[in-house]
Amino acid sequence: MAQRESWSARSGFILAAIGSAVGLGNIWRFPYVAYENGGGAFFLPYLIALLTAGFPLLFLDYIVGQKYRGAPPTAYRRLVKSAEGIGWWQVAVCTVIGIYYASVLSWAGNYTIFALDQSWGNDPKDFFLNQYLQMASAVEFTYLPNLFVGLVVVWVLVLFIMYGGIKKGVELCNKIFIPLLIVMFGVMVVKAVSLEGATLGLDSFFKPDWSGLASAKVWLAAYGHVFFSMSIGFGIMVTYASYLNKNANLTGSGLVVGFANSSFELLAGIGIFSAIGFMAHTQGVGIKDVAAGGPGLAFMVFPKIISTMGSAGNLVGFLFFASLFVAGVTSMASILQVPIGAVQDKFGWSKNKAVTIVGGGSAVVSIALFSTKSALILVDIVDHFSNNIGIVAGAILSIIWVTWIHRSLLPRLIEHNNRISSVKLGGMWTFMLTVVTPISLIVAFVLALVKLLQENYEGYTTGTLLVFGWGVVALFALSALILPKIKGHPTHHEDK
Repeated sequence: MAQRESWSARSGFILAAIGSAVGLGNIWRFPYVAYENGGGAFFLPYLIALLTAGFPLLFLDYIVGQKYRGAPPTAYRRLVKSAEGIGWWQVAVCTVIGIYYASVLSWAGNYTIFALDQSWGNDPKDFFLNQYLQMASAVEFTYLPNLFVGLVVVWVLVLFIMYGGIKKGVELCNKIFIPLLIVMFGVMVVKAVSLEGATLGLDSFFKPDWSGLASAKVWLAAYGHVFFSMSIGFGIMVTYASYLNKNANLTGSGLVVGFANSSFELLAGIGIFSAIGFMAHTQGVGIKDVAAGGPGLAFMVFPKIISTMGSAGNLVGFLFFASLFVAGVTSMASILQVPIGAVQDKFGWSKNKAVTIVGGGSAVVSIALFSTKSALILVDIVDHFSNNIGIVAGAILSIIWVTWIHRSLLPRLIEHNNRISSVKLGGMWTFMLTVVTPISLIVAFVLALVKLLQENYEGYTTGTLLVFGWGVVALFALSALILPKIKGHPTHHEDK
């Protein structure tokens, strides 16, 4: 088997980790989550969640990946043999996320072009839902050429990056795209802040509603967002850390990545709410009447804001959607690297074979499902179940296996980290990882599960949710149960 790839330097790993963490969620999810959960007051639970759960789990991912030199299934198996299935659960989650993430990425790419002449006209909502997506009211596999072409372009670009490998693909992509993202989004924010009415939006974003701190919903939103935003608990950081050299400073890198991610979220909030304030001022309505999160913000609200800016909107729109696209590409590369790295470790495949089979297979499924009139419905369902069940359950399982069932492993992991890292870990990290992080995750998981079982998500039919929601969860479970039993290829690194 060929020698395992590695980053050219620790800076390459840090940039790639930031590229993974900074994605579509920072731009369209965080500002709205903060606004909905107490505005400025939300930053307190968010910061506490970052310190008590985000960093502890991020450090665990780094240590396991770097010490045991493998993607999640291999790294967890080397840590404790019975944990390989947890790794495959996380690999399955990443594979599914990559398949639908490409769809949203293609929308952002198309909208970058649409922004140049504001193709959406006077009714961006109608344009997005009825003209661009031609959205069906139920799952319907009628193919749309514009969505098909967009997806093909995205997959060609992403697979081109993946064929380059860790140094010439993922690392180079991030070295180009992360500075580009910061410049483009920075210019957009400066423009947005200068708009009339921007202070109205910023007041809504930052003004603290301290009463929200008494609500469990606000704290759960903070913990939930930190897990999703930092790319932790579903294999990405384990995989990325496995390409580090043996003496890399793990905790120092983690702090840089975590705070860089949070800083970008704050920047996104300033830019988005400045623009929303401008729109509210222009229309003479309240912030709550125009604020939105998720795809609604990106593809319906923001184009409406751009339309009110006249010709200046062309530049702002281009920068906004290009930022979305660039942030998405770096995240997509990190998501795909997990299954690619996993099959390389398990079966001894070359990089090109792994990219062709895993990446090519994912591309075929992605194009088949998301080039249809059902694209938005499928993205919504698969995303909800992957995030609320897939990611959270994978994180819970990894923590329980390492810190509850096999507690004797923790001192070994702490000793490894403290030998090579600038920030030492000890009793406080152990307490956070064994008590605070799992409890917050388990509560979030149980509440999400109860809600999904009590009522049909977003009113979709039971059959649709069984196939594309619970069916996806069943796929995660089957991967965890079956793949560890398949005989792999002996690796160059002896199992410990």
